[in-house]
Amino acid sequence: MTKAIAILHLSDIHMGSGFSHGRVNPKTGLNTRLEDFVNTLSQCIDRAINQPVDLVLFGGDAFPDATPPPYVQEAFASQFRRLADAKIPTVLLVGNHDQHSQGNGGASLSIYRTLAVPGFIVGDSIKTHRIATRNGEIQVITLPWLTRSTLLTRPETEGLSLAEVNDLLIKKLEPVLEAEIRQLDRTIPTVLLGHLMVDRANLGAERFLAVGKGFTIPISLLIRPEFDYVALGHIHKHQNLNPSNDPPIIYPGSIERVDFSEEKEEKGYVSIEIAKGKVTWEFCPLPARPFCTIEVDASEKDNPQAAILNAIAKKKIENAVVRLIYKIRSEQLDAIDNRVIQEALKSVHSYTIRPELVSQLARPRLPELGVGTSLDPIEALKTYLTSRGDLKDIMPDLIEAAQSLLDSDRDSWLETEEEKATKTQLTLEIGE
Repeated sequence: MTKAIAILHLSDIHMGSGFSHGRVNPKTGLNTRLEDFVNTLSQCIDRAINQPVDLVLFGGDAFPDATPPPYVQEAFASQFRRLADAKIPTVLLVGNHDQHSQGNGGASLSIYRTLAVPGFIVGDSIKTHRIATRNGEIQVITLPWLTRSTLLTRPETEGLSLAEVNDLLIKKLEPVLEAEIRQLDRTIPTVLLGHLMVDRANLGAERFLAVGKGFTIPISLLIRPEFDYVALGHIHKHQNLNPSNDPPIIYPGSIERVDFSEEKEEKGYVSIEIAKGKVTWEFCPLPARPFCTIEVDASEKDNPQAAILNAIAKKKIENAVVRLIYKIRSEQLDAIDNRVIQEALKSVHSYTIRPELVSQLARPRLPELGVGTSLDPIEALKTYLTSRGDLKDIMPDLIEAAQSLLDSDRDSWLETEEEKATKTQLTLEIGE
């Protein structure tokens, strides 16, 4: 009986992202968010070595860009080096962030091929790789992030819209992918490893992180009987795009939260057991750094600071990255003591505080003053002033002033449109 091949599938590490959400660790001199990313990646590698797995598939986007600082590169390499030492074959796929901005290939990952790291494959082209593992052979088709220059020439795309270029790219991709599929060995399991935007995917932070516009691949290209498993990268939210699992089409998601858009997303990797025609998979959560947003509208509170402190107390914020957003009116500013609020946030990993002043002009419109209603000008003014608690003390003076203005110009106020037109005509005639 053929043994199942154990695979660990992870993606979108983005090592070196989100430094603004951390602080410098005085013991190491490193940003604590970099240490978070190293810790979660380390747990993935621990699982791969301790299980042990037969193959590791990385779905792309190692760093925020193709030219990370040397110490960030070293942090990434030190973890993946452990796989080489354990003799676990590894495929590193090139994602959009791994590519140089000029489109000259996977600059941030190509060093692993240049150094001929044992057992490492860099997937920067559409190609089928036959890999020998401890429990048998497997073939992996690599499909890196597609750009115009991947399959198209400049004359082919000249004058075309982005949608037209996308359609042309798909037409070019289909025969190239089909050629790889026709050459497959049907007796061993097959995995497609792609860094793609698939049309059924739910987007996350990658919509803000992506440089330039990518191309959307129809899921019909991926639902093929020749594939036992489709391992994807690029989307930061874990999801299975094909619940029928024929084949499973899986985004493991990113291993750490990049920003607050991923606040409610669970982070992790995917563990797979695969044999020809049979596959099981499991999402394995990681203890990623929690993010927490606290929003408070204290603009109508008699004690705005108490309202803010009460909102903080209701949240689990210990060791979390926190953003506090509270709304107050300008006259409430003196009631806020930032030192007290900062003390309430002392257990968090890091925090930002964003007060927002509520404009009185932004208050909802009164139905009495809406379209289709008819009020005497003074009555309309009284209705408005009654809704403005901050103008209560001077309300009589404002009404008196308004009445005086109306009385002094009552003749013109009561003119009909016909009378106004007649007066204008007489003025023109006299002027002539």
